[in-house]
Amino acid sequence: MKFAMYGSGAAGSVFASYMRKGGADVILVDRYEEHMKKIAEDGMTFTIHLQEDGVYRDITEVLTGFRTYKTAAEAAGAEGTVDCVIYMTKATQLEQAIADSMPLIGENTIVCSLINGLGNDDNLLKFFPAERCIIGSGVLGTALRAPGHCVSTPAGGVQMNFGAITRSERNDAVCEDMLKAYRDGGCDAYWRADDIYTFVWKKVIVNSTVNTVCAVLRLKIGEVEADPHGQKLFHSVIREACAIATARGTALDADEFIAHDHQDIVTNIGDYYPS
Repeated sequence: MKFAMYGSGAAGSVFASYMRKGGADVILVDRYEEHMKKIAEDGMTFTIHLQEDGVYRDITEVLTGFRTYKTAAEAAGAEGTVDCVIYMTKATQLEQAIADSMPLIGENTIVCSLINGLGNDDNLLKFFPAERCIIGSGVLGTALRAPGHCVSTPAGGVQMNFGAITRSERNDAVCEDMLKAYRDGGCDAYWRADDIYTFVWKKVIVNSTVNTVCAVLRLKIGEVEADPHGQKLFHSVIREACAIATARGTALDADEFIAHDHQDIVTNIGDYYPS
């Protein structure tokens, strides 16, 4: 299958790199000309920033085989339509990105949003039937060190969740290929065939908790957690967000989230400044 990563900044480049490392055929589409040019000429420098026993180390390799384009029209002119377009723009840009990506989309193309947040499914459904739509998100830090060089800071446990809004034979085939590519590429991915919304909400709650509190306090995740007042802020956001998720139809227990999901983040990427 041929995948197009539409929006190939920090997160899009990392997500595409895991797939390429796992053997997938991936093209990149992004307006950042210097980044696209560097990858086309020299490959993607891909660094995984790992923590083992409290010590961080970098594993870096150069991934070749990407074809890069600035627009969907340029990509379609060279590649034709693709099997799946994965959107990794900002959530506020998604609706326009879908419209702009149409040259890459044929009658059997599956569309996938791995963008954090709520409402990405609604934007996909404005253009496509649910049977052609996949949603999900990743639980890992990402960064661009320089044009052509992306960095992944994976959390312990699950790094990627995705699943169809409504299952179909075509959606299942794409999910199977994505799962194989991510796992073969070293990303601990899960195809949530029957309950993707639980995991979408969990990532929303993680971001609502650590991104907001750490930004206001200008501290790393572990520094906030180590202070009793900071920990109280974290837990208060989690409890409110779990209550909202439950009221919206996705039941989440705050105590369980704090004990497991939040603790995994603190343990594995406590030295990280969230975006």
